[in-house]
Amino acid sequence: MLKRQLCILGSTGSIGSSTLDVVRLHPDKFQVISLAAHASVDIIFKQCLEFKPQQVVLVSSEHAELLLQKLEHVNVNDIKVLSGEQALIELAQCKSTDTVMAAIVGAAGLLPTLAAVNAGKRVLLANKEALVTSGAIFMAAVKASGAELLPIDSEHNAIFQCLPSHQQGNLGQCQLRASGISKILLTGSGGPFRTMAIEQLESVTPAQACAHPNWDMGRKISVDSATMMNKGLEFIEAKWLFNVEAEDIQVVLHPQSIIHSMVQYKDGSVIAQMGNPDMRTPIAHALSFPDRIESGVAPLDFFQIASFEFQAVDFARYPNLKLAIDACQQGQAACTALNAANEIAVAAFLDEEIKFTDIFKINETSVKKFVSEQVGNINEVIALDKQVRIFAQTLLADFEVSKCQ
Repeated sequence: MLKRQLCILGSTGSIGSSTLDVVRLHPDKFQVISLAAHASVDIIFKQCLEFKPQQVVLVSSEHAELLLQKLEHVNVNDIKVLSGEQALIELAQCKSTDTVMAAIVGAAGLLPTLAAVNAGKRVLLANKEALVTSGAIFMAAVKASGAELLPIDSEHNAIFQCLPSHQQGNLGQCQLRASGISKILLTGSGGPFRTMAIEQLESVTPAQACAHPNWDMGRKISVDSATMMNKGLEFIEAKWLFNVEAEDIQVVLHPQSIIHSMVQYKDGSVIAQMGNPDMRTPIAHALSFPDRIESGVAPLDFFQIASFEFQAVDFARYPNLKLAIDACQQGQAACTALNAANEIAVAAFLDEEIKFTDIFKINETSVKKFVSEQVGNINEVIALDKQVRIFAQTLLADFEVSKCQ
């Protein structure tokens, strides 16, 4: 059996690192051909020494030069080091790889992920923002190129596993009702503030927001989980992946994060995918699909699980989730604007420039401003994304937190 030739976009983040953990277990099945990151020199240097890729891209030219110097210092001269956003795109579509892990966080991952799709590769989609910001355009590219799209988010991977096999190969064009499916049940833990009094939310700190009770994630995604914007983006992603409408998706709070999502059938059956909260499980599933391989994750011990809890979503606590569901129904411009504004707002919160509750205010104002824009191609998506970021940035001054408080 030939090894899969891997390109890992975002190799130094949590998804990229977990991917390499799985690859490490199966040297006979996978070969790392290329790695890419933004600027994490020390981490990617260690990855280079272990996995010996042919090419590496760091978006920052300054950090690419530092990496090159570190490699030369240890007499590693056979790894090509490049820099810049265009190099990232070229890496994603390079003919030397057949599988691309798209794990760059945020809208920055859109163009390289789309490049991998246009090249007809197996694309392991961990970058939900690519679908959120360009929905129909992205899925049309998948169809046109014949790329194989496999979801990595634990929720979408769970839904994928619960589908009939003939629908799994038809992402973006699924006919779920024809297969007897009545609803997608998208689970979410509720994040670290599920039981906190709502009036206390405006005073929470970045450290508190990043302390997820179940998952080990990057800072931006952790904040999105705390606001449940992450679930909102996943809601939009589910619409496009599984070709459903907003009314076909229901969000269910499940604090234990053991059931990763479910599919409800019209005969009364509900099929759920379960497992310990560890991203190596969906990564291993997608890397080896349709086969199964070891992921390094321990199986569930049902005798150690005290209970399963399920709750309805309180939108007063999670207004960002309601905003995302509304955007999903309003159209592409609303979704593109929502994602762009949220990236600006979350970054400002992490820098302690605004309050936690201000994230929603900035997102809501931005969506209202741009909801009526028309988005018909990828260039218009990029232009709108840029406009929204500039607008959201101007809003920050209205919400700046006094450092003296």
